[in-house]
Amino acid sequence: MEATLPQKRTTTPAEKLDDLKRLLEERKAERIVCLDLAEQGFFTESLVVLTANSARHARSLADDIAALCHERSWEFLRAEGYVVGRWILVDLNDIVLNIFLEPVRDLYHLESLWGFVKESTT
Repeated sequence: MEATLPQKRTTTPAEKLDDLKRLLEERKAERIVCLDLAEQGFFTESLVVLTANSARHARSLADDIAALCHERSWEFLRAEGYVVGRWILVDLNDIVLNIFLEPVRDLYHLESLWGFVKESTT
């Protein structure tokens, strides 16, 4: 009798986005906006913009995202801006997260650049 290896379950971007949103809400991230870029043929499936209460909170959120990716064997390409913590970009390839402090988010208003894209319903 041949032994069969268990099938590795792949997570869809929508399922991954749901898990990330749940994590972010649990960790008290604010003003979470998810933009669906899948139909646009851009660099990623979803763009997430959120606000942290402090640089320490922003770094903690980035760390929690990295830990979840490691736990679930998701692709984690890089995090930029981690040391300063005012705007941390976390690139998961199919999902890109932007963790802002409130004044920086208000300054750049990143969501307005993607105004033609619908907000994700997941």
